[in-house]
Amino acid sequence: MKGFLKIFCFCISLFAASNIYAATTVTMYITAEKSPGTPVGTIEITETPYGLLFTPHLHGLTPGIHGFHVHQNPSCEKSGMAAGGHLDPKHTDKHLGPYNDKGHLGDLPAIYVEADGSANVPVLAPRLKHVAAIQHHSLMLHAGGDNYSDAPQKLGGGGSRMVCGVVG
Repeated sequence: MKGFLKIFCFCISLFAASNIYAATTVTMYITAEKSPGTPVGTIEITETPYGLLFTPHLHGLTPGIHGFHVHQNPSCEKSGMAAGGHLDPKHTDKHLGPYNDKGHLGDLPAIYVEADGSANVPVLAPRLKHVAAIQHHSLMLHAGGDNYSDAPQKLGGGGSRMVCGVVG
């Protein structure tokens, strides 16, 4: 499954690169009381016909699966807490994951960090169609994974806010 996912994302990356779509790059930082913290790389965001493609180029992180979201506010201050909650313009107040249109728009597919601390596998967010929809918001990686539910813990149990960047 992991091999298929890499090939799928690679193909989408090639398709996106061969067409003219909006794209932006967000510098990501370890969360700190006062921003910015230590830089850990970038996440490229590219529009595709299938949704926004998030391509991480990150290093120095804790290996494993990490919850990944678009948060409401364009700030990483106060150890990421100034970013506010997940982007939820329809006020659903539901954490249902990246494929359910009845929940937060800011719920993204999880990011996988390799044993060496790097993250390079792209993830596709099919509900987000344009980079402009997430401008002036923040991207957040959480310390833990995400079960895309509010049970047994609110917001999927991803834990503390670990890495943050503001989408310009």
